[in-house]
Amino acid sequence: MFSITKATVDDCQLIQNLASKIWEPTYGSILSREQLDYMFDMMYSHENLLKQMNELHHQFFIIYANGVPSGYLSIETVEKDLYEFQKIYSLPSLHGSGIGRFIIEQGVAYLKTIHPGPFAIELNVNRYNPAVGFYKHMGFHEHATRDFHIGNGYYMNDYIMRMEVNNILY
Repeated sequence: MFSITKATVDDCQLIQNLASKIWEPTYGSILSREQLDYMFDMMYSHENLLKQMNELHHQFFIIYANGVPSGYLSIETVEKDLYEFQKIYSLPSLHGSGIGRFIIEQGVAYLKTIHPGPFAIELNVNRYNPAVGFYKHMGFHEHATRDFHIGNGYYMNDYIMRMEVNNILY
């Protein structure tokens, strides 16, 4: 059974711990060890998690499987009718269990509670990540491609995937 709670700055260490178990299995066959380490530091240092929460106003959530922290989601408001799922991750041992579907559905449900009317959700996914097929199955489509320089000579080679949500209240 899955559940979800809003995260706070007190959860930064928990998010870091989860990321340390998820990051390499997710990207180890796609990115070099050096890029993995660089990106992990860039996204998951305590200072950067605090910045994402406090300055960039990303809303983080912790996902639990049978009461055990097992994944996380962060959502950024990009503009008036556009949100971005910045981070959608679960422990590799739970892939195929329905946790990914749960995370997406809960993220959409949360946005529906805070945003009256139609909106769009985007996410970036590495073009070689097998999750591309999962996101398509969940209703996202390839909206664009992006090769984004992240520093140190590294690039994120992503699809920008998009889902339109018709949240019309009657």
